[in-house]
Amino acid sequence: MMKALGKAITILNISKKKFYKMESEYNHIVIESEIQDKWQSEDLYSINVDSKKPKYYCLSMFPYPSGKLHMGHVRNYTIGDVVSRFKRTQGFNVFQPMGWDAFGLPAENAAIENKTHPMKWTEKNIETMKQQLKSLGYSYAWEKELKTCEPEYYKHEQEIFIKMFEQGLVYKKKSMVNWDPIDKTVLANEQVIDGKGWRSGAKIELKEIDQWFLKITNYADELEKSLEQLDWPENVKTMQKNWIGKSYGAEISFQIENTRDRLTAFTTRADTIFGVTFLGISPDHPLAKKLASSDKSLHEFMVNCQKIKKAEAELKTTEKKGFKTSIVGIHPITGEKLPIWIINYVLMEYGTGVIMGVPAHDERDYEFASKYDEKIIKVIERDGSEILPFSEKGKLINSSSFNDLHSDIAIEKIIKNLEKNNTGKATIQYRLRDWGVSRQRYWGCPIPIKYKNGKSFTEGLKELPIRLPVDENNPLPILKNEENFVNATNGFIRETDTFDTFMESSWYYARFPSANEKSTPFNKETDYWLPVDLYIGGIEHAILHLLYSRFFHKVLRDLGYLSGDEPFKKLLTQGMVLKDGSKMSKSKGNTVDPEQYIKVFGADAIRTFMIFASPPEQSLEWSDAGLEGCYKFLKRLWSFSFQIYSLDDANFKATELSVHEENIKLMIKINDDYKKRFNFNTVVSSCMEILNNMSARFEGDIFNADKLEFLKCYRFLLLALSPIAPHISDKLYCNIFNGNIHEQSWPEDSFFQDTNLNTKIIIQVNGKLRGNIEISSSLTKTEIEQAALLNKNVLEHLKNKKIAKVIHVEGRLVNFVHS
Repeated sequence: MMKALGKAITILNISKKKFYKMESEYNHIVIESEIQDKWQSEDLYSINVDSKKPKYYCLSMFPYPSGKLHMGHVRNYTIGDVVSRFKRTQGFNVFQPMGWDAFGLPAENAAIENKTHPMKWTEKNIETMKQQLKSLGYSYAWEKELKTCEPEYYKHEQEIFIKMFEQGLVYKKKSMVNWDPIDKTVLANEQVIDGKGWRSGAKIELKEIDQWFLKITNYADELEKSLEQLDWPENVKTMQKNWIGKSYGAEISFQIENTRDRLTAFTTRADTIFGVTFLGISPDHPLAKKLASSDKSLHEFMVNCQKIKKAEAELKTTEKKGFKTSIVGIHPITGEKLPIWIINYVLMEYGTGVIMGVPAHDERDYEFASKYDEKIIKVIERDGSEILPFSEKGKLINSSSFNDLHSDIAIEKIIKNLEKNNTGKATIQYRLRDWGVSRQRYWGCPIPIKYKNGKSFTEGLKELPIRLPVDENNPLPILKNEENFVNATNGFIRETDTFDTFMESSWYYARFPSANEKSTPFNKETDYWLPVDLYIGGIEHAILHLLYSRFFHKVLRDLGYLSGDEPFKKLLTQGMVLKDGSKMSKSKGNTVDPEQYIKVFGADAIRTFMIFASPPEQSLEWSDAGLEGCYKFLKRLWSFSFQIYSLDDANFKATELSVHEENIKLMIKINDDYKKRFNFNTVVSSCMEILNNMSARFEGDIFNADKLEFLKCYRFLLLALSPIAPHISDKLYCNIFNGNIHEQSWPEDSFFQDTNLNTKIIIQVNGKLRGNIEISSSLTKTEIEQAALLNKNVLEHLKNKKIAKVIHVEGRLVNFVHS
């Protein structure tokens, strides 16, 4: 049963009986090994469903099993463990799991380099990294460990894909992709840097191949709207919103001269329609391909366009190139003829693959029109400025009957005009595009699709898992050459692409609670633990991983697997670990090996430094001197504790100022930093100050403090430090109190009341400052309001007035509102 520090509990008479022999020197190697063995023997961090306690699911993004932890891992997982351990002291039923994002390209590269099978390489690395994690004292529920490369995991992923297929959320189409000729796989735009593969460095080729897609766009509106309910950093929510790219605008039709065909362009700026001087279509547009089939010059132009990387950000700086076609569009309002160009910066993936060129009010269109001598018509005016292009809103000019209207009003009226004439309509567009999940590599989850007579079929659920063939004598097979895999029963041929590894990481959070369930992906334990209360990971995953996980959750909800709308309630994006001002990386030669530092300084010292050196959200500069400083702090704590261990009753001498009163402000700060702000770095600094204050009370062999007050403060110091440096805290609690620190609960609020602390309160009348008072923080809300009413100036302004209501902002102000 948890014991509260704030209550009157029996204090062990430490002078009479010693239950544990305490060594005088701090030996982190012996202590950490002993305590970790103790935790394991007590099965301390295994979990169970307990409806009597509030639950807390703390999850850090799981690692790729590369073979060794790096300091970025250590920081991420230390933050998560500090939160988990603190929540346990508050009485929460805490679940903190760990697993391995084990599929992916690095294992294939290692297989080639080391002439070993990816499975063997992966399993070896997992074992190594698991031992490293254990050596750092993380309180993981290892019985729920996941490995995404195991059939027991990806069997359920295949089932989910099949259910998506049955609901019409899956389709196959030809798609232009970035092809890495060395790694022989598709890369996302973000994985192509300066036209080369991010890992191989090979020059990327553009290929059109068949790809499987998930209809994430079906959820675009909900993905955008439900961001508001999340306790996430604003910059992450903004990044997600921008990626989804919800735009209110209009689709405007331009008839092609002498035909019934039309080109439709999407625009958010219908107010600029009178400034349209040309139309642009994407080289991937069906009309462009049709025209190129009978025009050799156009065909060559389009081939050259395919060589240009199509990331939207890079197209902004790419030289604008166009091919003028022989066809002409008709302006839907003025009836003017508009030349139609095929343009390299127009993307088929965004909007409709057609743009209306408004060079006076769009930077790219202006650059293009200037280069090819197309007309530039200014239709928006701002302060008489003649500088073009001008992309902001303003007053319309050169726009017929819409002149002098402000852009916002004009947009609405112009769209109504277009709708009336059946040449346009108001609509909403999204930047987000469907998720291509096919990868042309071996080490991944097989896609559960088979083919017969040119048609696609899903595998039967009873046939799952469709296992990846593993033959250690053939380290890196090509799936399409594996006849036993490809040739299914009854003449079916299996799909030989594997899933994008984002698939595995998009639903693992929900599988963790049900990791031991074989028959179904999720059971009642998932229902109990979800949603994740705190999710911790790097800002580099702020868009794709988090967006895909949110999409998966909504799909799993609609398929009846899960409840709730979002997977992660609160998000913490920890900063990077830097060395010499740069992110640690092998290529820069500035990495440090956690394993070596654990041997020299111990896990507690590394954990303490990782927390102390910087707030969680900010980057941390690695410092050997800083780590050594944290190690010295722990040694001082041990030496101080050994002095306590050696005391008897005669060594205590009560003073007028109690230890508790001397340190109460530091204790209050620790309480607030843990509960409200996650400012764990200042928890450490406050613990250091408490230790200094208590140590200063030693005079020879006399401790100037009341024994009861002293033990109360010392207990709190150990409990406050235990989430950060759990081994030394556990050991000292055993030595000094003959107890288990894991059975101690966080103090009640009364423990943190400072009866000597005064607070300045501002007093307002109808929102205007009329005075202030300094009062004790121990006063109740009613007592504070009564004290505020005694202020002479306040009374004057309330004379003969009836108070309608009182607005009380705790610890800051009282505002009397009168009628």
